[in-house]
Amino acid sequence: MAEATGSGLAVVTGASSGIGFELARQFAEHGFDLIVVAEDEGIGGAADELRDLRVEVEPVQADLTRATDVDRLWQRVRARGRPLAAIAINAGMSVGGPFVDNDLEDELQLIDLHVVSVVRLAKYAVRDMVSRGSGRILFTSSVAGETPTPFLAVYGASRAFVQSFAEALHYELKDTGVTVTALQPGPTDTNFFERAEMLDARVAVEEKDDPADVARQGFEAMMAGEHRVKARQHAEQAEPASAEKARKKK
Repeated sequence: MAEATGSGLAVVTGASSGIGFELARQFAEHGFDLIVVAEDEGIGGAADELRDLRVEVEPVQADLTRATDVDRLWQRVRARGRPLAAIAINAGMSVGGPFVDNDLEDELQLIDLHVVSVVRLAKYAVRDMVSRGSGRILFTSSVAGETPTPFLAVYGASRAFVQSFAEALHYELKDTGVTVTALQPGPTDTNFFERAEMLDARVAVEEKDDPADVARQGFEAMMAGEHRVKARQHAEQAEPASAEKARKKK
């Protein structure tokens, strides 16, 4: 295993692709050793690629919608026997379309990931960092959390929770030595819309941000102790194009 450069230990969830992988790359390029987490098997390949940056990388395949997997992840962090310098709570999923049609279990799973697991993992990290008087926390939220998001109703509401939660913690922890930053991406060139089955949405065919640029902005804001960074300001356009056309004909 490559020799670490000594900037500390960082955790990144949702790190097998997209913004999460690029966040992990940012940490690695700045000398952080990593624990990278994702539900899919791609986390192993992501870890191999990150090791090329001469840091230690431990992959953990975990479904963070399950409390037992969140607890198992935290046990891996504790087992390293090193202070946790930073954590990027980034794992996410998408459920798009009319609320009346969407599968309830999919939406509840989204809430488990974006809300329940975020609180659970943050509780462990915050208590650990506050006890030492040092640490950085980055939450991935979304500009979709700023306003109601028709056709992404539960997703947008869950991101609003993350945004509010992150900003509240930023205030609570301001004198503890622990910083909290919320990253608010706009439409980004990932598989978000494909997973949400929203390739027919107007926003899905518009120009999108590069996940590497979004991650860099988030990392730099976290390191500067900023409370939030908007990677892109935009109006959410999640209505299916076909539905828009039908509405205009009325």
